[in-house]
Amino acid sequence: MTTMLARARARATALVAAPVLLALLLPVSSATARMPAPPVPVAGAASTTAPPPPAVAPRAAAVTGPKIVVVGDIACRPGAATTAKTCRHAATAKLAARIKPKRVVAVGDLQYEKGELSHFQDSYDPTWGKLKRITRPVPGNHEYNTPGATGYYSYFGLSAPGYKSIKVGTWRIYLLNSMCGDIDCAEQREWLRTKMDANPTACSAIVTHYPRYSSGAHGSNAATARFWRIAQKRGADVAFAGHDHDYERFAAMNADGKMRKSGLRSFVVGTGGKSLYRKRTDAKGSQFFRADKFGVLVMTLGDGSYSWKFRALGGTVRDRGSARCR
Repeated sequence: MTTMLARARARATALVAAPVLLALLLPVSSATARMPAPPVPVAGAASTTAPPPPAVAPRAAAVTGPKIVVVGDIACRPGAATTAKTCRHAATAKLAARIKPKRVVAVGDLQYEKGELSHFQDSYDPTWGKLKRITRPVPGNHEYNTPGATGYYSYFGLSAPGYKSIKVGTWRIYLLNSMCGDIDCAEQREWLRTKMDANPTACSAIVTHYPRYSSGAHGSNAATARFWRIAQKRGADVAFAGHDHDYERFAAMNADGKMRKSGLRSFVVGTGGKSLYRKRTDAKGSQFFRADKFGVLVMTLGDGSYSWKFRALGGTVRDRGSARCR
């Protein structure tokens, strides 16, 4: 009897120990497979690596009013080959036409390389020229590669130096010439002061070819601060520019490089078709940057507010948002 009890106890001990022994003998990979998954990061938690921008931007608050298309750095020289990364001005022109804007605000460097009248006629005109009637342009440095930018002024039927203001809905937009090495910008600044003082509005914008702020290949241009100071003092809301071949949006900034609610929200829209540049730096205040798709900026100018969408070729909205005028 004693022998039988001893054998029973031994069998029971073996049964209890077997699972423990089995676990110890399992390969490391099997044990790892049973480990719980690491916790999923909380949305909005800080990360050392910024996620890529979404392919489709989130919805913004609805704004009603006339639409304008803003874009620059557009047409290649006549006969230049169209590729995935160059000379897509015909495609961007079709995209803009489908939007049916009230106005096209063309932010300079509209015809490469020198802006000759014959090149405007042979390259820009068959594409973006279909929107010429509603286009309100500013000149860029490539237009002034022809002395006096005569090709540009002749094509658009303008008189030099070409700065003017336009009304779109309840907004007033000031179209400026930032080629201060070629024109009298002291005179232009006085014109801007006088015009803005005589036409106070709840919402306004300024347009230059050179951007005050940019993360692109050319970078920020301090010379345009002279116009920004006048505009911000008089309550302007938005600044549009080109020159760098990318799309970029900045937070409200003042002329001296500080983020201020009383500053201007600015957009660089050099994605009209000529080519695309790489990012050079991270400029202060930059909130969105893409340089991998051509496209146009669509602004809806409301009564006391505005919204924006960057629409890329193919129709995808890359960036969008809305804001009140200040």
